[in-house]
Amino acid sequence: MTDYGFEYLEYAKKIIEKIQDTQYENIKNAAQKVAEAVEKGNSIFVFGCSHAGIVSEELFYRTGGFALINPIFNPTLMLNTRPVTMTSKAERLEEFGRDIIQESPLSEGDVIIIHSVSGRNPVTIDVAIKAKEKNAYVIAITNMKYSTLVTSRHSSGKRLFEVSDLVIDNCGDFEDAAIEMKGFKQKVGPTSTIAGAAIGNAIVVKASSILYEKGIEPPIFHSANVDGGDEFNKKMLEKYKDRIFYM
Repeated sequence: MTDYGFEYLEYAKKIIEKIQDTQYENIKNAAQKVAEAVEKGNSIFVFGCSHAGIVSEELFYRTGGFALINPIFNPTLMLNTRPVTMTSKAERLEEFGRDIIQESPLSEGDVIIIHSVSGRNPVTIDVAIKAKEKNAYVIAITNMKYSTLVTSRHSSGKRLFEVSDLVIDNCGDFEDAAIEMKGFKQKVGPTSTIAGAAIGNAIVVKASSILYEKGIEPPIFHSANVDGGDEFNKKMLEKYKDRIFYM
């Protein structure tokens, strides 16, 4: 009998290997843009709707993470919204994404990482378009197999990968589900959170190494659960307070 749980773990490893083999050049380019922004005194932002927003939560204010990564959270688009089905309706509202970015501190020279699996909904597309109007650099993490098989819900007819400066494919399957169980029509087991977190953290690690090789100390948090961690992080937050917008 097939052990589908084990098969899922094996599949997840293959996804990461495929990202490493096919997307690492784009990850390096993204890291270079992040490092350049940090060096020039700019900030890094990250955005996603619903489950795509989990990557935003992953990348900010955490051990080993960049102090300068600012999540853009809108309550209507997060998973604690009730009823949660409202998130699916809200991310289809055209112009809403433009308003979110207009009211955010994102500015010229900043970098924004936008995570959207299908890349078809108006909010993320408008976020990218408005960010570029502000002269920020837009990095998309998306599922190219999925996105190229669906139409845009935006009036421009464009999907996220078509309005971004740099695109990183999460190498997932159509619908973001990975495992086929015999006799069951619906595939099971999404991979986008695993892939998105791996891509995002790889960008942070590579950007940190680029900065360090230039003699610039990367703005990285310590764990608050080790001795001295709170004091270190307090100094970090004070040092970069003009570029941190989540406090």
